[in-house]
Amino acid sequence: MVVGVCKINLFMEEAFSLKEKRRILKSLIERLKSRFNASIAEVDLNDKWQTSVLGIACVSNEGEHVDSMLSSIIEFVENDGRVIITQCSTEKIYV
Repeated sequence: MVVGVCKINLFMEEAFSLKEKRRILKSLIERLKSRFNASIAEVDLNDKWQTSVLGIACVSNEGEHVDSMLSSIIEFVENDGRVIITQCSTEKIYV
């Protein structure tokens, strides 16, 4: 079993309040969950109105599949015009 973990730091130029930030994040997270079979949550910087950290986890029986899934998720977030990725890290854990 292989567990893939990804941490993505985001910057949102068009968010000028926590309410706007939550709207953007909720939409992005729901779109990611419906497209990819992964667990996604905001894990840090909850009270900052233009920055956020998303935590993403997925499980597979092959490391290549985990790599492919995480890179597809990162590409999807990069192509979303509402957010900018400022930092990204991934890790695979073999259990």
